[in-house]
Amino acid sequence: MFGPFTTTLLLALLFGLTFASLLLKKLFAKQEPQQYEHQNLPHGSMGWLPFLGETLAFLKPHKSNSLGSFLQKRCFRYGKVFKSHLFGSPAIVSCDLELNMFILQNEDKLFQTSYPKAIHGILGKYSLLLVSGDLHKKLRNVIVGFISSSKSKSNFLQCVEKLLISMFESWNDREQVSFFKEAKTFTLSLMVKQLLNIEPGEPQASQILEDFETYMKGFVSLPIYIPGTSYFKAVKARERLASTVKDLMKERAALKGEAGLTDDGHEEELEEDEEEFLDAILAKENLNEEEKMSIVLDILLGGYETTATLMALIVYFIGHAPHVFQRLKEEHQSIRESKKGKEPLNWEDYKKMEFTYHVTCEAMRCGNVVKFVHRKALQDVKFKEIFIPSGWKVLPIFTGVHFDQSLHEKPLEFNPWRWTDKEMRKKVTPFGGGPRLCPGAELAKVVIGFFLHHLVLKYRWKIKTDDLPLAYPYVEFRRGLILEIEPAEDTIE
Repeated sequence: MFGPFTTTLLLALLFGLTFASLLLKKLFAKQEPQQYEHQNLPHGSMGWLPFLGETLAFLKPHKSNSLGSFLQKRCFRYGKVFKSHLFGSPAIVSCDLELNMFILQNEDKLFQTSYPKAIHGILGKYSLLLVSGDLHKKLRNVIVGFISSSKSKSNFLQCVEKLLISMFESWNDREQVSFFKEAKTFTLSLMVKQLLNIEPGEPQASQILEDFETYMKGFVSLPIYIPGTSYFKAVKARERLASTVKDLMKERAALKGEAGLTDDGHEEELEEDEEEFLDAILAKENLNEEEKMSIVLDILLGGYETTATLMALIVYFIGHAPHVFQRLKEEHQSIRESKKGKEPLNWEDYKKMEFTYHVTCEAMRCGNVVKFVHRKALQDVKFKEIFIPSGWKVLPIFTGVHFDQSLHEKPLEFNPWRWTDKEMRKKVTPFGGGPRLCPGAELAKVVIGFFLHHLVLKYRWKIKTDDLPLAYPYVEFRRGLILEIEPAEDTIE
């Protein structure tokens, strides 16, 4: 089964892990919170594995629309806040809304982002997820500016609708589709077109999609930088993506230098709606090349993976809720009937999609695109009666809040109507909070609104297999979410 080289490598790894375990066992004993016994440290277990603690149990895949056995058992035994040992560090795990918001709102004051070192190798040192302080503010402001100016522009909205129509036309005469793949292809095509001005059919777009698929697999792989491993492939895929973006920026700068002058030698002014993203980011003189490239990759990653996952979750939940489908269809029929013929959707139409917005929010609460975030305490922190030692990892668990029975009636039930209560927005944190609130959330909601408009007016669907969303910890559909589709009744052309 194994060749000589593979067997030797496995034996070497086994020996190395055994030796490391014995060595770390002593170190691990020193990490026990004995010095904090006089403080009100939350109850919990530090696990028995040296260094790893309870990490493997914490990361065990489970349905993303559930707490998972790790959180269920510990919340039942210790309460909403408990101690553990995760990702090589003693940790405080919080499923409490108030504590989570306190952590998120005290970014760079009491707490700081603290992702595992292996993630740095994949994301790069300038990723918005990893940087902090003034650098984070600078990079985030650029992304927020792009999102704010793009979401209502007619050229962006027309691009969204054009790509959606193309996707749905490709479904003609098909009885089933692998939806998660379709959604990823659509969202990456959209972001590549908007950010890099690459058409979906170009070979470069296909290469970028392939590299992003490889890139994502690295997030849930063992951080072993050896040729052939998923982690190694992810790092290399990121390098290729970075090189592609840098080359495109250089080409764009050269073209702008050649064509950006009028006959009288003055710089040509573009209409605000016509300015492309690369033009805008190249004009940011306070950013170096690496920072500009990282911003592009961050927006590509967020717009591609997060939006595609949310689309798949919505399709999954609606597929099990015919009454939600019917209410959505009524809303979008009303919008379509108010327009003349095949007139394209616009910003005013989006603002009418009230129930659509509720469906999107409920899918985020139930599906949990982001399960948790990594933080560490910069100093000893006391929140109410809870003590958090300096240097400890702190994990605000969004899933724990979203399925909290004291906050939500029948929390495991997909019920968009609960969002008619405006207080709901204070009880969920699907896109984080505080200074690190996801900057792309609003853009994703616009794309989702346009997507649902065309979907519910054109098709009905059933989930072909027993597929379901799994947290790895990022959300995945093991079978790709295969849908059996048929034209919707009373389709409006």
